[in-house]
Amino acid sequence: MGRFQDAFLNNATDVWRGLLAEFIGTLFLVLIGCGACINWSEADIVQISLAFGVTVATIVQCFGHVSGHINPAVTIGLLVTRKIGALRCVLYVVSQCVGAVVGAALLRGFTPILLHKTMGATMFNTTISSYEAFGVECFITFVLALTVFAVSDPNRDDVKGSPSLAIGLSVTACHLFAISYTGSSMNPARSFGPAVIMNIWTGHWVYWAGPILGGILAALLYRFVFRAPKPASSCESLVDRELKPTYEAI
Repeated sequence: MGRFQDAFLNNATDVWRGLLAEFIGTLFLVLIGCGACINWSEADIVQISLAFGVTVATIVQCFGHVSGHINPAVTIGLLVTRKIGALRCVLYVVSQCVGAVVGAALLRGFTPILLHKTMGATMFNTTISSYEAFGVECFITFVLALTVFAVSDPNRDDVKGSPSLAIGLSVTACHLFAISYTGSSMNPARSFGPAVIMNIWTGHWVYWAGPILGGILAALLYRFVFRAPKPASSCESLVDRELKPTYEAI
């Protein structure tokens, strides 16, 4: 029993560390990324794209060993592929949303009233329908989630560059494409924070449904089609097999 108790306590500690990492990471994503959207002179698409992409890369580099999802769509993708349990998924999403709200509140507090306006809240272009916006958000989040799964595949030995940078660049690339369409959320929590603080809920369902579907599709496609095979010599130890139910419970 001692071994299982130790495993449970260690896993509980990992969950709390993960929750804190998700809170801090999403807070800074919204603070910095949405801060780049503030129209001091004229917001620039390249500036905004780089702000979000580099921030994501930095946060993943800092917290990737703990969690570093900072995105409910990625977290739910991990849930459907059984990388994390349901309880951990729910706690992570709540932590991400709270962090996003705090980040948006700080940004509003730091910004002069004359510049408040939308404070980076995501709204899709009035020339496209909500369903077209849904499609854009689904596909750009698919790119992000597929990148996350590809660079974090433990069975791959061909990933020579920086996984964090690859993830950040996928965010930058999709922002360069989609800002003019939907504001390029790719992240329900990133949209939720400014929406709460600025009370802007126009078409908000798009920024949950689109990214979550994209994240799930990418996760399943990589898991069942593109995942690298295990090395022939790899096998679980007896201890790992015994403790696996304990890990998956949380």
